[in-house]
Amino acid sequence: DRVRRCLSRLLYIWAMRHPASSYVQGINDLATPLISVFLSGYFEGEDCLDGERMQDVTDSILEEVEADTYWCLTNLLAGIQDHYTSDQPGMQRMVMHLEELVSRIDADLASHLKNTGIEFIQFAFKWMNCLLLREFKLSCVMRLWDTYLSEERGFEEFHVYVCASFLVHFSAELQQMGFDELFQFMQNMPTHDWGDRECEILLSSAFVLSTLFKGSEAHLNVVRD
Repeated sequence: DRVRRCLSRLLYIWAMRHPASSYVQGINDLATPLISVFLSGYFEGEDCLDGERMQDVTDSILEEVEADTYWCLTNLLAGIQDHYTSDQPGMQRMVMHLEELVSRIDADLASHLKNTGIEFIQFAFKWMNCLLLREFKLSCVMRLWDTYLSEERGFEEFHVYVCASFLVHFSAELQQMGFDELFQFMQNMPTHDWGDRECEILLSSAFVLSTLFKGSEAHLNVVRD
């Protein structure tokens, strides 16, 4: 309850200070890894959001965590604020780039999705809106974000390469599925047992893609029907 109240306060203040976007569903997800990281800093890296550790978190510590989370969230969102303004153009742009990229690196998968009637916006919008927080457990998200923070425009540009690598990772399975199975699979990606090793492989693949395609807009221009 204390964490929820903390989250409510910082999101309310952020919304009041950013009237162009105000609060949009999904922003609350982005605060969760930050709260977890700052809390763990007081307890030698332990996960305080899951377990009995919260009873050891004093109100004073939680107030400091709330302030740190607010300012870091503000800084994070400053780079992707058009994701949360009217019509969410930033989000639409990222989904479009993902579709173009997958069409280049795995044409068979892109063709299968199209022929099956699956549109990228149907599954990838959530990936962009919540930055994969609903696809991975928190420890994996922290590892991904650690790389995003070290990359220029990591939460917008590099994230698209991560999403492309993530999708292509399941290419062989996806190409054997029909619409209903595909849609269900996309809503519940099998990553519950993923750990650091899988995340490292995913990030390495994304880095290769970014090296090949970043700054080369011609590679991402797909002729559409």
